[in-house]
Amino acid sequence: MTTVKVKRLGEILVEAGTITEEKLDLALREQKQTREKLGAVLVRLGICSGKSIAKVLAEQAGVECVDLATFDVDRQAAQLIDRAYVEQRSVLPIRSKGSCLTVAMAQPLDLVTIDEMSQMTGMYIEVVHASDNDIADAVVRYMGTGECQECDIPTLIEAAQHALAEGVKPSEGNSPFISLVARILEAGVQEGATDLHIEPEEKVLRCRYRIDGKLVQGAILPIELLSIVITRIKIMAEMNISESRVPQDGRIELTVGRKKVDLRVSTFPTVHGEGVVCRVLDKESLIVGLEQLGMPGTLLKEFQQDITRPHGIILVTGPTGSGKTTTLYSALTFLNRPDTKIITLEDPVEYELPVINQAQINTAKGFTFAKGLRAILRQDPDILLVGEIRDKETAQLAIRAALTGHLVFSTLHTNSAAGAIPRLLDMGVEAFLLSASLISVLAQRLVRKVCPECGENIKPSEDQLRLLGLEPGDLPAEGVPQGRGCPVCRDSGYRGRMAIFEYLRVTEDIRQMITDGRDVEAIAAVARENGQLGLKDDALTKLRAGQTSLSEAVRVVA
Repeated sequence: MTTVKVKRLGEILVEAGTITEEKLDLALREQKQTREKLGAVLVRLGICSGKSIAKVLAEQAGVECVDLATFDVDRQAAQLIDRAYVEQRSVLPIRSKGSCLTVAMAQPLDLVTIDEMSQMTGMYIEVVHASDNDIADAVVRYMGTGECQECDIPTLIEAAQHALAEGVKPSEGNSPFISLVARILEAGVQEGATDLHIEPEEKVLRCRYRIDGKLVQGAILPIELLSIVITRIKIMAEMNISESRVPQDGRIELTVGRKKVDLRVSTFPTVHGEGVVCRVLDKESLIVGLEQLGMPGTLLKEFQQDITRPHGIILVTGPTGSGKTTTLYSALTFLNRPDTKIITLEDPVEYELPVINQAQINTAKGFTFAKGLRAILRQDPDILLVGEIRDKETAQLAIRAALTGHLVFSTLHTNSAAGAIPRLLDMGVEAFLLSASLISVLAQRLVRKVCPECGENIKPSEDQLRLLGLEPGDLPAEGVPQGRGCPVCRDSGYRGRMAIFEYLRVTEDIRQMITDGRDVEAIAAVARENGQLGLKDDALTKLRAGQTSLSEAVRVVA
């Protein structure tokens, strides 16, 4: 009798190129101490994402892997199997056609469950694969939380108004005020928002969610609930509820389905009362691999080479919300090994990374980037991350750390990669020190991706071509993609975002130009002569590949 060897998860992931032998060894040693499942350890350590594991396992099982965050689930199909069974077995019916029911499963080779679902429904079961967390989120999204009243924001608003008229106190544990605020926050997280805005106006309290970089209208509440809602959020964020005249910051840990997210809360006094913005920090959605960032192949290879240098400074530039933190965290994860000490200074710490020492700036207590950087150098680090270079002292300390045997990462707010050089010189960094320490500068922006469900090719207008400096022959003859709008993308035509990049490697000729004090245009021209691609070049590459639209390219780089 022939014995079939069953491959372990680690072997499968290494063979697929998802992780390296070195990273697997690190995860196995961690697993030995924590007794967790290997997949959970890999995700927690930031070595790979749950979706990457799901994709590889789906390929092994010979089934399709679906992204339930973008899949338009048939709500009637989702109700064909009892909710308790769905949650217990981590499955979700997503589509029915005739006598065939398509079911997303976290364990696509579980034949017993497949047979049970077929008997329950009397239908043939077609299996697709999705991760545990994606299924759990989709269950809440399409089947509710199990408490129908909790999901209905208009009903909760009505109950809150009635409770207010009856004199119910906001602090009472089962009050509708608590349920209303929780549901408003949960709704934003379920929609995939990066920021939740709660804004008082003269007659209403407006909720808006930033999704794929654009604000989308949410619930509208009567203005008499303003004080109740803001006070409840302040209590959750451990803020001072008696102070409403100055801005405050806090943090909320929120559980939505099986997902745990952090909300970074900021209040701001306006003429109509306090407004609140909550930044959603969802570690599960954080891209942890350099390969998943969408860098062009040549740029990725160069970036990987540069971040493995023993010393020097690497900068990532771009406006707020352009994905700089994601890129830096991915780089640190790539470099994270048991024999390397990495320390970060952040304001604030957005995501906690394993095996990395992270510190949060607290200017109110005198803990600034400059003060923290001085202290870090006495902690025997190999690699440093300085969240942002904001002043002359921090810039000079970061440069000197790079010159004394440390690899330093940091960010700047500049419009281009080459623009980082005069910015640092303006801060007071000596040109000869900058030229000796600077390895490279990565500039990036985020563009929205065309919705895969409703995208279609269109012919670009002359105005759009002119704004990008293009001729009709520079783009595919069949046209370029544009989303029509559908339920999956909330009629926006876009679903998700991706980064576009520009990379400046400091070669010997550019090093000399820095020392000579040459201007940014001259440096950028030499970089292009050396083969550097600009933000527009990368945007056009992704446009031709059908990943983004011409209007997005014009908006971001024209």
